[in-house]
Amino acid sequence: MVELHHVRVYKSEENLPREEQLAHKIARVAADPVEVVPEVAEMVINRIIDNASVAIASLNRGPIVAARAQALSHAPSSGGRGALVYGVGDRVSPEWAAWANGVAVRELDYHDTFLAAEYSHPGDNIPPILAVAQHVGSTGHDLIRGIATGYEVQVDLVKAISLHAHKIDHVAHLGPSAAAGIGTLLGLDVETIFQAVGQALHTTTATRQSRKGEISTWKAHAPAFAGKMAVEAVDRAMRGQTSPVPIYEGEDGVIAWLLDGPDASYEVPLPAPGEAKRAILDTYTKEHSAEYQAQAWIDLARKLHREHPEATDPANVKSILIRTSHHTHYVIGSGANDPQKYSPTASRETLDHSIPYIFAVALQDGTWHHVDSYAPERAGRADTVELWHKVTTEEDPEWTRRYHSLDIAEKAFGGSVTITLSDGTVIEDEIAVADAHPLGARPFGREQYIQKFRALASEAVAPEEIERFLAAVQRLPELGAGELDQLNVLAKDGVIDLTSAPHGLF
Repeated sequence: MVELHHVRVYKSEENLPREEQLAHKIARVAADPVEVVPEVAEMVINRIIDNASVAIASLNRGPIVAARAQALSHAPSSGGRGALVYGVGDRVSPEWAAWANGVAVRELDYHDTFLAAEYSHPGDNIPPILAVAQHVGSTGHDLIRGIATGYEVQVDLVKAISLHAHKIDHVAHLGPSAAAGIGTLLGLDVETIFQAVGQALHTTTATRQSRKGEISTWKAHAPAFAGKMAVEAVDRAMRGQTSPVPIYEGEDGVIAWLLDGPDASYEVPLPAPGEAKRAILDTYTKEHSAEYQAQAWIDLARKLHREHPEATDPANVKSILIRTSHHTHYVIGSGANDPQKYSPTASRETLDHSIPYIFAVALQDGTWHHVDSYAPERAGRADTVELWHKVTTEEDPEWTRRYHSLDIAEKAFGGSVTITLSDGTVIEDEIAVADAHPLGARPFGREQYIQKFRALASEAVAPEEIERFLAAVQRLPELGAGELDQLNVLAKDGVIDLTSAPHGLF
């Protein structure tokens, strides 16, 4: 059973009891010794595979090269064995492993998602929780419990509290969820987790400019920073240090000044005591390397490529109108009013947040590739630019309603498209969810997660290492204390050149 918790702003003289504060309720959920149900444990394994897939595929991209170099400058602290960084066998301090691995996981925008009142990539919880688990020598069972909590807390916050409406980046929900997950992993008491959750939230609120206009490499670093802050917040809380109270509800707190203001009111769902944490089952991964709202549009564009090849030539096309949800239109569509979304010289980070670009390329190519589809020569192709500039989006109230629906059966992330050809012919089609979505044409299961890993790791990882990792991760519940190093994936010799990494202060 899920309990709804009423959350509002309190003046200081109202003296909201600690036990009534949202951070404390989150801490109680994290400290609940309830066991993880088998289907959740299986999905945790799927998402560890998914994260490893996209992390390995980004090993030599600029942001992870820099983040890895920073991490490798920080040897393990005295409190444990240290944690491992994707691709290499070196041990580093756990907060820096969380940093480097968090960047690697997010860089390609290719892992799991949950969308409701807010947006999120709940798989961002895994790097910091796994780093701490490796550092302290946790078991596979401990790790599963910690990850289940991280997903639960993030999804529950995302269902209830919008950050983007106030231009606050979505990683403000990640700091608290990762801290809560680490608390579960370590078996910490409610008070310690409460203080860690508060500190993690306090240090991870930032603006959404990281996802606006000319999108920079910080987009990949933002969730990694939140994970790193969560590790540090737990460390401070374990040492008896306290956080701003009440962090959510205080009159000078996050809700009052960063979100809906002093008159705000939310209903936050959290599992009742003894209730299993199942939120990971509501989340979904990506088949394609692009913003989640682009997933269904890539699938529809591939279908139209096969059925209407005439629509791939801009000479034959007068206009392409995509009717979709508020979010898709205003964040990654023409409603964002970002000229960069139509620029052939835009960064990869900008192009993967441009539905006009993504739809045009997928329509022309009938496929999508995490590298080739964003290559400068691909974005600059003259016929693509011409077709791309004929694509516009507009909000459709019905698709917005379905986007925000709490009924999983009707919740949708697609829309309808009208392609008007130069001869007056009109092509219309629609799609509700991506093919890989649990309700899509080809839902992802363990087989698909493994296929994704094999495809993305094939060039960088030796075949025997691929098989070793897949065998180990699928035995996760059986891995004993100190055996979680087996979840790291080593690159082949010569794939990573540590000597070419950029230099900084460390």
